[in-house]
Amino acid sequence: MNYLRKTLLVMTCLILVMSVGLAWGKTYKFDMANEYAPTSIHGENDTFFIQTLDKLSGGKIQITHHPGASLGYKSKDQFDAVTDGALPIADTYVGPLRGIHPIFLLSSLPFLAKTIDDAKVLWTVSVPYYEKVLKDSNQILLYASPWPPSGLWAKKPVRSLEDLKNLKMRTYDPNGTITFKNAGAAPIQLSWSDVVPQLGTGGIDAVLTSAEGGVSSKFWDLLSHFTEINYSSPLNMIHMNADAFNGLPKDLQKAVKEAAALANDHAWQAAYGRVQQNYRDMKANGMTVVTDAPGGFLDQLAEAGKPAVDDWLKKMGGEGESILREYRKQLGK
Repeated sequence: MNYLRKTLLVMTCLILVMSVGLAWGKTYKFDMANEYAPTSIHGENDTFFIQTLDKLSGGKIQITHHPGASLGYKSKDQFDAVTDGALPIADTYVGPLRGIHPIFLLSSLPFLAKTIDDAKVLWTVSVPYYEKVLKDSNQILLYASPWPPSGLWAKKPVRSLEDLKNLKMRTYDPNGTITFKNAGAAPIQLSWSDVVPQLGTGGIDAVLTSAEGGVSSKFWDLLSHFTEINYSSPLNMIHMNADAFNGLPKDLQKAVKEAAALANDHAWQAAYGRVQQNYRDMKANGMTVVTDAPGGFLDQLAEAGKPAVDDWLKKMGGEGESILREYRKQLGK
C-alpha cells in the first residue's frame, strides 16, 4: 500500500511539473488586421508593435500581420469582428465606427486638430471615453496611430470654393461629407480600399486624405496635385478582444500593455516627420504640392464644417462639451 501511495504521489508531482512546464512554454498566436498598406504609417507602426511585443514576451506572443484588408475586413467591419473574437487584434480607422458611438468622429471634426501636436492633446483628453466604449464591447484599447493632417488630392490645385464646385471627391466620414457638401463639392464617403478603383473608373476626381495616404497608394499615377489644408488629423486605434487579452498569463498581459505604450509613443513620433518625407516623395514622382492655400478659403471651409461640429456635440451631449472644454484648456485657448 505504501508503495502504491508513493507511486501515485510521484506521478501526481510529475503531472504538475509537466503542466507548469507546458503553461510556461505555451506560445500564443494572434492575427492582426489592417485595411491599409504595409508601407503606410499604420502598417509600419503595426510592425513596430509586433516586433516589440515579440521581444518583451520572449517570443511567447506571436502576431501575424494582415495589412491591405487581406483578411477581407474593412475598418467598419473590424470593430464587430474584434468584439466577437473573429479577430483578436485590429488596427482600425475610427471614422466608420460612428454608428457605434459618436466618440469615433471626434478626431476628424473639421479644423479642430490641425496639427499633430493638437491631435495628440485631443487624444490624451479623450482616451477614457474611447476606453469605456471599447470595454462595453468586450474590447481593450491598446494605442493610437495618428494620420498626418488631411489635404486634398486632385487633378488641379484647390484654392477656392470655385475650385471645389461640383468636384467629385472622396471623404472618409460624415464630418467631411457635411463640410465639403456645404462648400459646394460633390462628396461621397468611401472606405480606403474602394478609393483607387473609384479613381481609376472616374467615379471620383479627388480625395480627402493625408499626404501619407496618397503616397502609400501611389496616387501620382492618377492625380497631379495635393493641396495642404490641414483639415484634421484623424486616428486609427489598435484594439484587442478582451477575452483574448484576459486569457493571457499576467506577465504576458503586462508585456502587451508595455509594448502598446511603446508603440503609442512611436506612432506619434513617426507622424511628426512623415509629412516632409511624403512631400519629397510626391515631388520626386511629379506631383505638385500646394502649401499656400489662401487663408480666406480655409476660413470658408471651417465655416462649412461648423454644422458637423454642432451635430457631433448634439449626439455626444455633456460629454462632448467636457472633451472640447478640456481640450481647449490644455491648448491654452
